[in-house]
Amino acid sequence: MQYARSLLFNFQMYLMLGLMGIAFFPLALASRDGAQWACKTYCRWVRWTAGWMVGLKTEVRGAVPQGEVLVAAKHQSFLDIIIIFSALPAAKFIMKRELLWAPVLGQYAARIGCVPVARGKRGAAIKKMVADVAAGMANPGQLVIYPQGTRVAPNRYLPYKVGSHVLYAELGQPCVPAATNVGVFWPRHGVLRKPGLAVVEFLEPIAPGQSRASFLNTLEEVVERRSQELMLEAGFADLPEENRHLTRL
Repeated sequence: MQYARSLLFNFQMYLMLGLMGIAFFPLALASRDGAQWACKTYCRWVRWTAGWMVGLKTEVRGAVPQGEVLVAAKHQSFLDIIIIFSALPAAKFIMKRELLWAPVLGQYAARIGCVPVARGKRGAAIKKMVADVAAGMANPGQLVIYPQGTRVAPNRYLPYKVGSHVLYAELGQPCVPAATNVGVFWPRHGVLRKPGLAVVEFLEPIAPGQSRASFLNTLEEVVERRSQELMLEAGFADLPEENRHLTRL
């Protein structure tokens, strides 16, 4: 039964992505604010329908960042993007360049000021990313980066990449870490959506000025520790051995 409910939920979610994307496109063309409003409306729809269709509630914890800050977030599935975007006043994401060609999603991402990054050739990609971020500074907002570079399942570990520190150093802004447990309920692959409480939690900001090693160590420790605590709270016990020591049991 849960699988059938999940299938129906997924179908309507992607259907509404197309319908809302087309219906709100004149607003998105008219202004960036219009594009932001359209995207937030869709995010609210997904969170609302997830609650009653598959029993998956969502919650935002911690002080929601305001103004010009860098947000470095744990990424486990599409749902953490939905929650983060609906929570932040004016989010814009560092994203894979390939997503620009995705119907509806790519057009809106470009309109709200997301920064596409090409994979491979890390040095050139980082340099281009910094230049694109600098060019987009005229559009104020919260820049969101996923420091592990991709979605990471709850039972896997990937190291944190240098790109988040490059932006942190270049922008000279506080960095707000964000933890999550969404992958327990909404896996990176597959149809099934499990009932429960999916949480994104904004943590204490990291002040500007830390060295690369200090910043990356601090970021990884606080995000992984809190994410694992949230996953344990959700009943998930299959944590990766590589950083199980971070969890306070």
